[in-house]
Amino acid sequence: MRIARFTTGEDPQYGIVQEKDGRDMVYGITGDPLYTEIRPTGTILPLEDVRLLAPVIPRSKVVCVGRNYAAHAAELGNEVPEQALYFLKPNTAVVGPGDPVVLPAYSQEVSLEAELAVVIKRMSKDLTPEQVPEHVLGYTCANDLTARDAQAAENQWFRAKAFDTSCPIGPWIETDLDPASLGISSAVDGEVAQDGTTADMLRDVSALVAEISAVVTLLPGDLVLTGTPAGVRAVEPGSSVDITIEGIGTLSNPIVRR
Repeated sequence: MRIARFTTGEDPQYGIVQEKDGRDMVYGITGDPLYTEIRPTGTILPLEDVRLLAPVIPRSKVVCVGRNYAAHAAELGNEVPEQALYFLKPNTAVVGPGDPVVLPAYSQEVSLEAELAVVIKRMSKDLTPEQVPEHVLGYTCANDLTARDAQAAENQWFRAKAFDTSCPIGPWIETDLDPASLGISSAVDGEVAQDGTTADMLRDVSALVAEISAVVTLLPGDLVLTGTPAGVRAVEPGSSVDITIEGIGTLSNPIVRR
């Protein structure tokens, strides 16, 4: 099931995206699927007639993992850490499909990072890996944009990772998906940058979420970003970035500087 958040120019609402007669349609549902039973409102719209929004706004946080693909760690001259490397993005970093990524004034080198994002369904603390699937609503595409020059200049990654619009997600949440071996890629203006698979993760989704839940309580709507494959590259103002994950779809965002 593909759960989308969208607007037609009025208040945002949720819907289920399904194909009908060869055309993607959005079927409106009541409330927020994280907290209420999914019930149809009777609204049915062609997908091209709505504006998709970020499919979830994290209630509290986005937890990210660094260097979870060995080849990516190597391309930046880093060793794979013995202990998983975690950092946070605030929910103010989250934007949706088609929203502009605004490059921060303090950085001249911002890189894309295609990532599989896990959407948490219920409060999660001290989970075992076996318990994780029942705490996951689904998966979406994410771009962990990184001010690479700021990252290199400081031990803390706040300036590098937390800037507004640095975490586009979308186009929707896919609830019926096995994340073990999915193609994951990025492209800039149609030119492929990354082309990998989630099978190359050093720690899989269940291991990551369980380990994170031992440190912090994950709340409904929180996101866990699972790392990026090799091939990261800088993006320039005026370009467009596509993040594509097998079984989910493509997230596209323009890059701007103001």
